[in-house]
Amino acid sequence: MPTYDYACDACKHTWEEFQSITAKPTKKCPECGKAKAKRLIGPGVGLLFKGSGFYITDYRSSNYQKAAAADKNSGSSSKGGDSKSSGGESKSSGGSKE
Repeated sequence: MPTYDYACDACKHTWEEFQSITAKPTKKCPECGKAKAKRLIGPGVGLLFKGSGFYITDYRSSNYQKAAAADKNSGSSSKGGDSKSSGGESKSSGGSKE
């Protein structure tokens, strides 16, 4: 159940109420007793996802995870070779500029 913010137009008192979504808004101010209370529109609440289970890949089968790990390992070895050669090229071209 959500918590709603209220403000009284008569006495300017503000408060929070824990109500069901289907409950009718409160009209009576608990401070002055007048029927001038209005429900305020708030910014809402941010969601925090902690732990596993929030990504589609968290529920993959073990066969899929093994194949993905094998692809990652084979791809990283070729990428590692490319980055070393490009690093050597940049050093040589950097030396020729000086």
